[in-house]
Amino acid sequence: MISITDKTLKDLEFATVLQTVSDRCNTELGKQKALEIVPFKNKELLMDSLVQTSEYLSSFSNNNALPNHGFDSITNEIKFIGIEDSFLEVGSFRKIAQISETVNALLLFLKKFNEYYPKLNERALQVEYTKYIIQKVDEVVDKYGVIKDNASPDLINIRRDMSVVRGKVNQSFGTALTQYNSLGYLDEIKESFVENRRVLAVLAMYRRKVKGSILGSSKTGSIAYIEPEATLRYSRELSNLEYEEREEITRILKKLTNDIRPFKELLHQYQDFLSDIDVIAGKAKYALKINAILPTIVEEKRMFFRDAYHPILYLNNTTKGEKTFPQTIELHNENRIIVISGPNAGGKTISLKTVGLLQLMLQSGMLLPVHERSETFLFDRILTDIGDNQSIENHLSTYSYRLKNMNYFLKKCNTKTLFLIDEFGTGSDPELGGALAETFLEEFYHREAFGIITTHYSNLKILANELPFASNANMLFDEKSLEPLYKLILGQAGSSFTFEVAQKNGIPFGLINRAKKKIEGGKVRFDKTIATLQKERSKMEKTSINLKEEESKAREESKKMETINAKIQEKLERYQELYDANQRLIYLGQKMDDLSSKYFNNKDKKVLIGELLKIVEIENSKRKKATAKETKEKEIIQKQIVQEVTAKVEEIRTVKKEKKIKALKAEADKPKVTLKIGDRVRMIDGKAVGTLDLIEKNKATVNYGVFTSKVSLDALELVEAKK
Repeated sequence: MISITDKTLKDLEFATVLQTVSDRCNTELGKQKALEIVPFKNKELLMDSLVQTSEYLSSFSNNNALPNHGFDSITNEIKFIGIEDSFLEVGSFRKIAQISETVNALLLFLKKFNEYYPKLNERALQVEYTKYIIQKVDEVVDKYGVIKDNASPDLINIRRDMSVVRGKVNQSFGTALTQYNSLGYLDEIKESFVENRRVLAVLAMYRRKVKGSILGSSKTGSIAYIEPEATLRYSRELSNLEYEEREEITRILKKLTNDIRPFKELLHQYQDFLSDIDVIAGKAKYALKINAILPTIVEEKRMFFRDAYHPILYLNNTTKGEKTFPQTIELHNENRIIVISGPNAGGKTISLKTVGLLQLMLQSGMLLPVHERSETFLFDRILTDIGDNQSIENHLSTYSYRLKNMNYFLKKCNTKTLFLIDEFGTGSDPELGGALAETFLEEFYHREAFGIITTHYSNLKILANELPFASNANMLFDEKSLEPLYKLILGQAGSSFTFEVAQKNGIPFGLINRAKKKIEGGKVRFDKTIATLQKERSKMEKTSINLKEEESKAREESKKMETINAKIQEKLERYQELYDANQRLIYLGQKMDDLSSKYFNNKDKKVLIGELLKIVEIENSKRKKATAKETKEKEIIQKQIVQEVTAKVEEIRTVKKEKKIKALKAEADKPKVTLKIGDRVRMIDGKAVGTLDLIEKNKATVNYGVFTSKVSLDALELVEAKK
């Protein structure tokens, strides 16, 4: 049986979380239910709630978002239905029909997508699906909340008669208006409305000449408002019909109420179901906001919160644009109690509250902002003693109140208890309070309870080090600046940095030394040793982070190189295939050239055809018969390879062209050398060297020994001048 006191809820600021969830609900009933969330007493119901919230959260990222489940409250309507001989108004029936339609749509949706939302559908199966309520309301009330003409045979007749009489009222009034206006009896406005009845605006001096009933006059008395005699007769008839209509509508609404009355409990279930879904939606939206997930729930006694965020702090910091530091905390049978020490403002209390609030949220059916590999056990009790607990009402000091609280802890603490105590043992004489706190800690330890405490007392740090299944922890501080790093480190006690912090804040060194002399040397040495160890730990932590970053970068580079090598190897293989295919074609071309040459000399067709057939048969013997699909695929691949090679060749050509242009430009920039007959020259883009034999205008004849060539004089460059 799970038991969590109001004090624990208050200490962990659970109401703030509930308010945030409530703000994300759409309906008033949902908002109210969210504020009333308490830890579940039944594990099965808790697991259902957690999975339902997790399923709803998944709907934000898949393509099957849940349909609208908003509704107007029908609490008053349900109460009215329960009263004998009562009947509901038209608007109430419209609300009942709408809530029925919403529930039906949601039931059908969850049934269809049961694979995605099994637990939500399981909840939906507790509600009956029926169209009867909607059909009954739709027979009487239209979508605008008006009673339909065909709601009953009598109502059709009454409204038909009313329509006829209204026509007569308008006709008779129009006749009177025309008549008296032509006589000049009417004011400029001619007509008006009094008590929702159409009247003539008659000038006061002519009021006796107009037959009818005076219903009023203007403020100045210059106009009398008169309903014409003929119109009055029809108006009375219309009033009688309106009365009959109201009576018939009342009869119809009473009948409809009686038809709906047997479904009172079902309507209550509908409203309960939709408000539950609204609360689940609110929790899912909150989970999305804080990046929450459902951790693994284990049977063994173990709590492992990895990269856990305090949800209230996370949202506040996100609003301010500040960073929130996650904590990783683990408790199990071999490490049941953690004693966190270190200077104030380092994040000890936040770490404590993070564990308590997350465990409380989980046991209340909410998802947690932790790493997906986190897991935890469900505790029967969560006991807390956090903050200044001075009781003004009971006239108790802080220490008295805390002792009273410790007494409660001793009564309730067992193997399935999680206790969280901030500044354990404070409020009394340090020596005596520390000794009593040590005794309490030993008692909680022997009862095998799980717990986290924060303290400055050295004896508690030593005790945590001596007890086999307890451990020390500290909040990491920068060894130089003494600024907090907000990171919890398990396995080592924390120094309070009392004298170091005092020195940093400008307290004279002489005073600090005098203070050191006033306390036992062992304590100073002990605190100094812890401080030194913390500084070393801080250095190691930074080195470790740097090494991890370097290792991560090296892995990424290695993966990139592997990918590049694989791509290069694949391209080389494909280019090799293309090269081999082209070499084969060159070989066949040479064969064809040889055959062509032989035929040119002997003109023997028989030999030519025989040799051709022989070549074709040899080539065909190498081929394998491929399907049309394989052939097509091969053609596509070959086309891709050719395109790649063509692109590469084009790149190479472009580069060579650019180099050539640069060379020509460089050559052009060189001072011009006048070429003379007998100079040794060569083409600017060539290698062969020849002798300049003749120059005619802009043409030059170059002798290369075996042959001569005529080229443009500008295309030549000097290699060696004639001696």
